[in-house]
Amino acid sequence: MNMQAIKTEPAAALAHLPASIDAVSPKRSAGPGRYSKMARETAVRVLPPLIVVTLLMVVWELVCRRTGSTLPPPSKVYQDTKELIYHPFFDNGGTDKGLYWHLSASLQRVFFGYSLAAIVGIALGTLVGQSVWAMRGLDPIFQVLRTIPPLAWLPLALAAFRDGQPSAIFVIFITSIWPIIINTAVGIRNIPQDYRNVAAVVQLNPIEFFTKVMLPSAAPYIFTGLRIGIGLSWLAIIAAEMLIGGVGIGFFIWDAWNSSHISEIILALFYVGIIGFVLDRVIAGVGSLVTRGTSVG
Repeated sequence: MNMQAIKTEPAAALAHLPASIDAVSPKRSAGPGRYSKMARETAVRVLPPLIVVTLLMVVWELVCRRTGSTLPPPSKVYQDTKELIYHPFFDNGGTDKGLYWHLSASLQRVFFGYSLAAIVGIALGTLVGQSVWAMRGLDPIFQVLRTIPPLAWLPLALAAFRDGQPSAIFVIFITSIWPIIINTAVGIRNIPQDYRNVAAVVQLNPIEFFTKVMLPSAAPYIFTGLRIGIGLSWLAIIAAEMLIGGVGIGFFIWDAWNSSHISEIILALFYVGIIGFVLDRVIAGVGSLVTRGTSVG
């Protein structure tokens, strides 16, 4: 037997193999594994709440089907409100509108009030966090004002604006601004001193320092305040609309109560909860993109 052949034939055979076995085998096996992992993760997220909701609906149905129950079961809620569910866009004039128009009016008020609160809140929070004198002068006032219930501001707003629309927007603004101010101030005060030293060395002007150092460093805190603020905004508008009337989901709930349409109230509460959850998820998603997944506490 030729010893040279023994040495060279294995090398010649190996030369035809790919440089890395991982370059071939993972493509065959990782695909199904990856999809099965995604399916498991989806099931872990979806199944528990789905099971809990199903159990709650069954319990609700059984309890409220009994004689003497004051609340309708889910089956009756659906029967009573299916026209509202399937036809949300009707408009018969005045306040006789589909749920789309009521929800749209409420969301518009929340948008204006919350946007104003975000702008003013971040600006004031930056001032309080950056200046010791501003913190000593303004923080006690903020701590007192933030304890006032949202609806306590409504009579004052109506007296000042003489109209329900700006009054509702003001209530949203004054309700949601406090967590934004407080969290922004905490974020600014927690900027590492090393960042401030580097900014001083490279001689950043105040605008550059604000945009390149302060905002990125405090962003996780700011978005925590913004998430709390959007939740408070949605809560405040529902309560305010019950008193100011007009078109809005809060007025729809109050009008349904006056008409003894309990099923319509339950349907409206369902929509209120879903939209509140979506608003929170939107702010959380934007915050995750801006802060690149970092979070506070």
